[in-house]
Amino acid sequence: LLLHAIAHVESRHDPSAVSPAGALGVMQLMPGTAGRFGATPAQALHVPTNVAVGAAYLKTLQRRFGNNLELVLAAYNAGEGAVERYGRRIPPFAETQGYVRNVLAEYARLRAAARSRADAKATVS
Repeated sequence: LLLHAIAHVESRHDPSAVSPAGALGVMQLMPGTAGRFGATPAQALHVPTNVAVGAAYLKTLQRRFGNNLELVLAAYNAGEGAVERYGRRIPPFAETQGYVRNVLAEYARLRAAARSRADAKATVS
């Protein structure tokens, strides 16, 4: 669900999305990040590869910033270095602060919908 929340906020799940900064695909991977995980820019536009690289990058960020989801998301948006430069806090960039809020809100919405479906399924059973 977290991957879906990020893809929603990043690109609205558009596999052909390319940002003005050059971020690619549903997970809006920067070419350097894709390359770090063994994908070329062309491969990064392939949805399964894009999502796999995005997931691997998130796992790397989780190892670096622990289970602090806010910092993981801030690093995904602004870069690991920015989070470190600001004392392992969300950088004071309006875009990054909004991004973290938006992803967390979408993630909460998706989790609530999943719980609701599970509750409805349990009621039917």
